[in-house]
Amino acid sequence: MRQKLLTLLFIGLAILTNTARAELPALKPFISGSYQQLLTSNAGKPFVLAVWSITCPSCIKDMAVLSAVHKAHPEVNIVMLSTDDIAESAEAQKILANNHLAELENWIYAEENTQKLQFDIDPKWYGELPRTYFFDKAGQRDGVSGVLSKEDYEARIGKNLK
Repeated sequence: MRQKLLTLLFIGLAILTNTARAELPALKPFISGSYQQLLTSNAGKPFVLAVWSITCPSCIKDMAVLSAVHKAHPEVNIVMLSTDDIAESAEAQKILANNHLAELENWIYAEENTQKLQFDIDPKWYGELPRTYFFDKAGQRDGVSGVLSKEDYEARIGKNLK
């Protein structure tokens, strides 16, 4: 009987471990050319690109708003991009999972020349975070730096994304 209980306990722990792993979001490596790939895969569709970092307190604060916006507008494609090094993937995954953003498309910088990646995204962007880009169906974008309220997102979704 004791052997059976121990076996059931180990099976239960294995299931819980695999379930916890499954909840962590996959992070795509963002390298030179990834931005163009992202634009191509979203061509003709409105979407939001939210650029953030694990070391940015305002970005972490913005996660709750992004989660609420995603919940209220599941039809709006939100893409998350962490500007952290790929070595920080575990922390980024944890933050995304804790904020219920794991099911979104998630990317993380995976190239040493982060300034080139930043320039690929927007030559006029100086690296301030959080940075949010709203793309309309025609591929025109509007970039905003700083934390946005749910009302800000709602207004931009109504204007650009529907």
